Amino acid sequence: MKQIKFLLAGTLFGIIMFKSEAASWYRIQEMFRFQDFHMYGIIGLAVAIGVPMVWFMKKNNAKDSSGAPIVFRPKAWSIPRYLFGGIIFGLGWALSGACPGPIVVNIGAGFAGYIVVLVAAMFGTFLYGVLRDKLPH
Repeated sequence: MKQIKFLLAGTLFGIIMFKSEAASWYRIQEMFRFQDFHMYGIIGLAVAIGVPMVWFMKKNNAKDSSGAPIVFRPKAWSIPRYLFGGIIFGLGWALSGACPGPIVVNIGAGFAGYIVVLVAAMFGTFLYGVLRDKLPH
């Protein structure tokens, strides 16, 4: 019963993503072609909300659902790592028309073709886990 609030939050997130057209393949293509500001506005709003939320969580020693403290560790700066990772992520996003959140939203909305995208994303994550030790970090 404790987990129901996370199911409800995820459902609300999916509804908002779908109704705002943030999960729309057409909106994502317009963003990558610099034809419309819609997605940039949504991403900017997410950053504008996320930054103060992380600050608030750090300030108040937030805990996860099991009661363990949420720890924010500093990231090691590496231009090649983030540049290549961003390029791979961006290419996948542009080709599929979805990043991880909208993949699940589109499946829930009945677009069965996104199951292929989900399987490919999971395979890519698995492949990264296998090759992680061999990649430059």
